Amino acid sequence: MVRGKCQHTDTGKVFRLQIPTLPQIEFAIPAAMARTVELAYNLWWSWSDSGTSLWSNLDPVAWEQRHNPIDLLNSIEPRQWQIVSQLEAVQERYQKALADFDDYLGDQDTWYRRQDQHLGRPIAYLCTEFGVHASVPFYSGGLGILAGDHLKSASDLGLPLVAVGLLYRRGYFRQEVEPGGDQQHIYPSLDVRRLPVRPVESPTGGQLKVEVEFPGRQVQVAVWKLDVGRVPLLLLDTDIPENDVSDRPITHTLYVRGRPMRLCQEMVLGIGGARVLKALGITPSVWHINEGHAALALVELIRETTSAGVDLTEATDSIKQRTIFTLHTPVPAGNEVFDRGLTDYYLKPLMERMSVKSEELANLGVAKGDTHRFDLGALAIEMSAVVNGVSKRHAEVVSADWEYLIGGPAHAVTNGVHTPSWIGRDAGHVLTDRFGSTWPSVLLEDANAESRVAKLTPAEILSAHRVRKEIFTNFARGRLRRQFARHGVSPDELREVDDMLPNDRLTLGFARRFASYKRATLMFTDLDRFEALVTNPKMPVQVVFAGKAHPADRPGQDFIRQIYELSQRPSLKGHVFMLEDYDARIARFMVQGADVWVNNPRPPMEASGTSGMKAAINGTLNLSARDGWWLEGFNGTNGWAFGSPNGNHDHEAEDQADAVSFYELMESEVVPAYYDQDAEGVSARWTKMMLDSVASTLVAFSSHRMVADYANLAYFPMGTRSSS
Repeated sequence: MVRGKCQHTDTGKVFRLQIPTLPQIEFAIPAAMARTVELAYNLWWSWSDSGTSLWSNLDPVAWEQRHNPIDLLNSIEPRQWQIVSQLEAVQERYQKALADFDDYLGDQDTWYRRQDQHLGRPIAYLCTEFGVHASVPFYSGGLGILAGDHLKSASDLGLPLVAVGLLYRRGYFRQEVEPGGDQQHIYPSLDVRRLPVRPVESPTGGQLKVEVEFPGRQVQVAVWKLDVGRVPLLLLDTDIPENDVSDRPITHTLYVRGRPMRLCQEMVLGIGGARVLKALGITPSVWHINEGHAALALVELIRETTSAGVDLTEATDSIKQRTIFTLHTPVPAGNEVFDRGLTDYYLKPLMERMSVKSEELANLGVAKGDTHRFDLGALAIEMSAVVNGVSKRHAEVVSADWEYLIGGPAHAVTNGVHTPSWIGRDAGHVLTDRFGSTWPSVLLEDANAESRVAKLTPAEILSAHRVRKEIFTNFARGRLRRQFARHGVSPDELREVDDMLPNDRLTLGFARRFASYKRATLMFTDLDRFEALVTNPKMPVQVVFAGKAHPADRPGQDFIRQIYELSQRPSLKGHVFMLEDYDARIARFMVQGADVWVNNPRPPMEASGTSGMKAAINGTLNLSARDGWWLEGFNGTNGWAFGSPNGNHDHEAEDQADAVSFYELMESEVVPAYYDQDAEGVSARWTKMMLDSVASTLVAFSSHRMVADYANLAYFPMGTRSSS
């Protein structure tokens, strides 16, 4: 391999990008365990049983504290290595993990290979956040987790894809909830040496860097690589010595508050991302812009194309034919929109390098005639041949708002979740036993998948769920104990935590970003009715909340305060809980262990709502407002739907009506169905619904299905045209 040059293997339909990297740190590891480093630097382990089992066996205590293989390998002393490397159980798990890893990367019998279409060049997938694993906190919520799941499924399916994002050295904030319920924001300082990222090697030696023009200066952008199975994720970083101290923080913080700094981030992501791919010799067959944050990549493509003598109309048409844009926002106001004066100032150095009038370029970012603002969503729509929403309902909303720019209705590609990452280990073992270790891909290609899954027994689903519920409640007790101890409660009160969250009690889960339209406090609309419902001694209910509100979102933070205050109310204590510092790890425990997943956005504001999908594939029954994915997922027997699917402008009346609908369902159906139990504590009605939930969602709402939909809708048609 030529040093620093990106290469790919392309035999038939097996496509693997090889992006050379530089060593990051040295590990003092015995030769017998040397390949643990290779395993640690590829997040494949995070959705592999053999991968996670290896780390937990090396040092169970250290693993529970860190859940980060790089940290774990660094923490093991040489003497400890000599001991563990000779343990039979450790060697067995090591060899098993290696065999599975090598089989995975070397497998040529992938879904992509079995398709009729063939892409000669990779798909470029750009997004501002990626939630691949909790140990790499470059995500805030649903968008990032969705992007991470997209990469995992692309890898599992063998699809040729390269992703681009930002390396946030301050990540997204860690949350603490104070005794009064106030949310505190703690921004960690991440050490890249403790992350599974490596510097990408430049063809001229050293770490690869590209330049992005800023007013009066060039900002250097360094490139790191995170391997997600077969898919490389390139992460861009401005915190390097070559940059002025005022420019180094550009990529520090995800969703930084200041609008000028946000625009600078998106210049680095879009313009820098396009330049990084070019520097690596990668000419994508398709550009997938996942939300408007990355839309400035299209401006860089315009600059590059027009610099070759192509006029603007021809250039935009050429770029458009190989670009797909996915919106995740429910309304135009949710897009990245900047004051025109701000974009004129920051983009002027780039525009000066273009043979295009600045006014012509600026017009591409005009929405509904507002020439005073530059809308990145409008820019991406103008420059994309395919524009899609992330559920059928959301596509209708996107069409209503943007059809005048799209030129027709938006497509619908309903989001999905990476089932191996989100399904409980016990249920995963059941599926592996029944359908084989590659069950997500096997079921994707089976027209009778739903009926085959439905042949599992309710007892199998219930048994797996009971294990995960116990694990979840034990985890939640540990979190609550630490939380209360920080608040200064007495030892006697801390001992009471052991009796909280009993496993035989109906448990509701509510966890998501605390944006106002998600109406986190809806179930408390009639507090007396709610209290009577959950404290019924014969059929008690407990509700576990978790979630963060953006530091600038005061109403969202008020919701957190209200819920925490209610959890401390004597009449509700032991029935309402608020877990702090919500992240992907807490999400896994909750979607797998809750009995019911509550979601009550104000229609039509929920673009999709993937947390409900994660719950459904685990047999956790959804109790959801009629919006987002649930309008497609609800079949009448796999959960419950409440409220009207059509919002109105009288939010107070709408909230009141939806709350009443929620209470009526809880009182007449949900609670009675759960407690309609036989002598063994089993509700036949409930377990039948659990099985129906799994069967109806396991494939239909998987990210394997989602990525296959993107391939058939855009990747294959665009890639074929691009290659020809």
